[in-house]
Amino acid sequence: MKIDPITLEVVRNRLDVIAEEMQEALLRSAFSTIVREGQDASAAVFDPHGEVIAQACANPAHHGMLIPAVKRIVEVFPPSSMRDGEAFILNDPYDGGTHLPDITMVVPVIHNGETVALACTMAHHQDVGGKSPGSVPPDATEIYQEGLRIPPVRMYEGGRPDTVLEGLIRLNVRIPDAVMGDLAAQFAASQIGRRRIARLFEEHGRETMDALIGELFDRSEEMTRAALRRIPEGTYAFIDYLDNDGIDLSCRIPIRAAITIKDGDFSVDFAGTSPQVKGPFNAGRSSVMAAAFYVIRAITDPAIPSNAGCYRPVRLHLPPGSLVNPESPAPVNARGTTVKRIADVLLGALVKALPDRIPAAPAGDLLVVSIGGIDPATRRPFVFGNLLAGGMGARPSKDGIACIETDTTNCMSNPVEMIEMSFPVRVARSSLRPDSAGAGRYRGGLGFDRVFEVLRGELTVTHRGDRHFTRPWGLFGGQPAAGWESWVTRADGNRRRIPAKEIFTLRPGDQLQMLGAGGAGHGDPLDRPPDVIRADVRDGLISIASARDDYGVVLQAGTLDIDGAATKRLRGERTVARGPVTWTYDRGGETGRE
Repeated sequence: MKIDPITLEVVRNRLDVIAEEMQEALLRSAFSTIVREGQDASAAVFDPHGEVIAQACANPAHHGMLIPAVKRIVEVFPPSSMRDGEAFILNDPYDGGTHLPDITMVVPVIHNGETVALACTMAHHQDVGGKSPGSVPPDATEIYQEGLRIPPVRMYEGGRPDTVLEGLIRLNVRIPDAVMGDLAAQFAASQIGRRRIARLFEEHGRETMDALIGELFDRSEEMTRAALRRIPEGTYAFIDYLDNDGIDLSCRIPIRAAITIKDGDFSVDFAGTSPQVKGPFNAGRSSVMAAAFYVIRAITDPAIPSNAGCYRPVRLHLPPGSLVNPESPAPVNARGTTVKRIADVLLGALVKALPDRIPAAPAGDLLVVSIGGIDPATRRPFVFGNLLAGGMGARPSKDGIACIETDTTNCMSNPVEMIEMSFPVRVARSSLRPDSAGAGRYRGGLGFDRVFEVLRGELTVTHRGDRHFTRPWGLFGGQPAAGWESWVTRADGNRRRIPAKEIFTLRPGDQLQMLGAGGAGHGDPLDRPPDVIRADVRDGLISIASARDDYGVVLQAGTLDIDGAATKRLRGERTVARGPVTWTYDRGGETGRE
């Protein structure tokens, strides 16, 4: 069939808008704060074979994760048997899912009695049971401790939820109204997609639509391979580490990847990565796909339509029984941290191929703090998932951005007003963290300083963090950023540091302080203009001591005037003592340079 280019572009943009409209409907109608405010959800349009046609971008990680989930559902429920009003769900990480809080929903689009497309959503549900509120226990040692496992099942029939399945879910979660409300929001969002897609097929007919979608796939593949061919061929390797697995807190967990780019192919070999661990930081195939797919979109042309064609060049080698390909019943609830570190590793490897495009390392984690209990004021259970982002790594020609999510996650921090209105806590402080960013010709983005104080009741806190013992790496002379820190201060004044991953209890008057990591620096800090450093000090982003110690700039206390002679002398001494910048990466300290 001859493809009309104008029709192709119009249909392509309409499909993209449908996915975005589905996503907006989901975010606006969700019950839980983690979806409504944190935006930990996504929407996409698939063909009946489980190939992604168009996708929204609230959470980039979900795009790779949705693919095996949808493919698994169409295996169990062939599209030829699907009917209007049906919806299918799953969350089992060993049967197409990611981790148990992420529930995928698939709704068929019927045209002339046939399933012509699938309207799909994924949402992180605030609680799916398990041993701790929020269902992300960092000390889980098997998946059975993490919550309710749902294989591919029919959730809706005739537009109504299955009462038996609904009852089963309600009995196994702490906040059943919120969970069922979010599932209803997913179904409602998919109905919008179903109607919009059906209208497209009515306007153009199935034969034309199938041809247009196939052409979009082929063009995206061709454009992606062309972009990959512009990268120097070769194999590029890198290694980075998780702090620990949540069980053995003294053991660093290596993630190694070797990327081979050749003739438009993008192959990743994870040989040398840690065997699967006892704690919940294992990441299944769908999670690794998410990181790889994010990276290939980041290094190719953003104008390429995001669909299945973009991912055809990707090949993954995942050693069985490893951190990136665990065997059941290994726990996986904290796989989000591992996905972010995989993204760090892949981008770190590509620095050698694209030195002018890859930024320094970001904060390296999305801190997840789940707080649950029974509010004495309402006598009702609650679960609150707080998502906190650190700083972006400095870019080759710009500073990093403070307190912003990067790479595979794109979630939002919960507003202070929403937290205090909805839960028995007060946000005693929420500000930037001075001196948290890595120094460089271009400075990293700052982390945050946020303090929760308990007002009433006894709260169970699940603290799932990382980069407490490793640091975001700087590039080409840029320095690593400050790592994450968290502290509990009891009502009696006793203060204790939280070791990244822990479940603990807070009572009225207790405070939890969270200090976000910054982004690392890019380029020689001694090349950063003194007047820019003076502005950073004036704005409270760095201290006078950091200006002197990290950048070699001497400022007068009080006036912040630049002492030009002292600065020139100090920078000269530092340059001689240090020697030329001969390293690419700086993980912290002389032994951390390579």
